[in-house]
Amino acid sequence: MIDTIKELYQYREMISSMVKRDLRGRYKGSMLGFLWTFINPLLQLLIYTVVFSSIMRMGIEHYEVFLFVTLIPWIFFANSLLGAIGSIVYNQNLVTKIYFPREVLPLSVVTSHFINMLYCFVIVLAVVVFYNYNLNLIAWLTLPVVAIMEYILALGFAFIISAVTVYIRDMEHILSIIVFGWQFLTPVMYPESLIPEKYSFLFSLNPMAPIIISYRDILYYGRLPDMMLLAHSLVFCIIIFCIGVYTFTKLKRNFAEEL
Repeated sequence: MIDTIKELYQYREMISSMVKRDLRGRYKGSMLGFLWTFINPLLQLLIYTVVFSSIMRMGIEHYEVFLFVTLIPWIFFANSLLGAIGSIVYNQNLVTKIYFPREVLPLSVVTSHFINMLYCFVIVLAVVVFYNYNLNLIAWLTLPVVAIMEYILALGFAFIISAVTVYIRDMEHILSIIVFGWQFLTPVMYPESLIPEKYSFLFSLNPMAPIIISYRDILYYGRLPDMMLLAHSLVFCIIIFCIGVYTFTKLKRNFAEEL
């Protein structure tokens, strides 16, 4: 793993170039361009707010804030996984003809979506300040820790998904269903207190749950996240990341033949 990290550092300019290309090309040719970075999550926020606060009546004060502080991180995670699916397959010309660390491809996808999330968090923090809702600047200092944990988790899954997809092309269809269901199994749109006791064990196996809860604790409830929960989550994130690197390293040897 250390050798991989060293090699990726040597190719840092390539990673930077691919991230910039992805950020610039994502909305190339559209009338609103980069504004879609903010419009997409805002439209999703509007739809979920109407459904869960007006139709299903969650009864949560300032539900738009309750949802917004977790929706943006979830969008980053979901887009990273879905974007990683074809990061190797759709770049087969590069993979088969040019030598470079193959990890660069899923890494650049996740990093570009992470930067996108950071842009969106400017609006998230502005909304929290506007509502002046349980502001706790001390708790805000833990936000970078939670964000980095989510980045590590997303990167670990991205390595696994991008590598497996080379061998099992159905992953593209399977994963879209998994991510859709995963969102409803994660307390993004509802508080964790609504989860039935009999499902608490399954809930504890969801690596995104502690991260989403931590975002909400910091930005909505204005309190420090549960440090024990965060520590357990960090261990989980590191394990997933190591499994991802190991899986990718094993499978990448035959990428050229499979593509």
